[in-house]
Amino acid sequence: MLKGLLKKILEKNGKNYTPDPNLSDKFILQVFKSRFIMLVRGLYFFQHKIFIGKAVKIKNKSNFKFGANCTLEKYVSIDCYAKNSVVFGDTVKIGAYSTIGVTSHMSKYGLGLKIGNNSGVGEYSFFGCSGGVVIGNDVIMGPYVSFHSENHNFSDNSKLIREQGVTSEGIVLGNNIWVGAKSTFLDGCEIGDNCVVAAGSVVRGSFPKNVVIGGVPAKVLKSI
Repeated sequence: MLKGLLKKILEKNGKNYTPDPNLSDKFILQVFKSRFIMLVRGLYFFQHKIFIGKAVKIKNKSNFKFGANCTLEKYVSIDCYAKNSVVFGDTVKIGAYSTIGVTSHMSKYGLGLKIGNNSGVGEYSFFGCSGGVVIGNDVIMGPYVSFHSENHNFSDNSKLIREQGVTSEGIVLGNNIWVGAKSTFLDGCEIGDNCVVAAGSVVRGSFPKNVVIGGVPAKVLKSI
């Protein structure tokens, strides 16, 4: 009975997979209980349907825009002080203990973050969005993934690096991408649609659609 109810809920929310028949009723009940508590917390803070875990912190929440069925797991921290809004599509999930930072220094007001429908990131991930980060639809990302949309200038030997300012080009990921755990995206990188990023990659520069990339620095490993 519980498996059937779970399947109906998943279908209603656009999830097209079938729950594993080995899932126990006890496990499913624990999931239902946890999600219910997160939903109540979201309704209390936003008066909209969003699932919020324990000790989530959102600064300047009036600049946070989100679609249906988004999830912020426990201890997520989001800084929404930005020129543009922090925007989530439908069914976006941010893993526990992750941080979204936009304005990292008072010398530069950050640009913001946009994440498309059905995209999510695993636990302990970091989004540095001063220079702007855009992530498309159906992007699945493992834990410990990081984005750094800003670079420090260092060419002037007469000044300290911290005094030379920064440059920002932004980061763009297309649609239908799988990002492995502990991948790092540096300022100016752009990934085309239908790509796979191998775990532990350090990504800079532009990559076409339909490729697997990996390495330090990342390079095209094969076409899909």
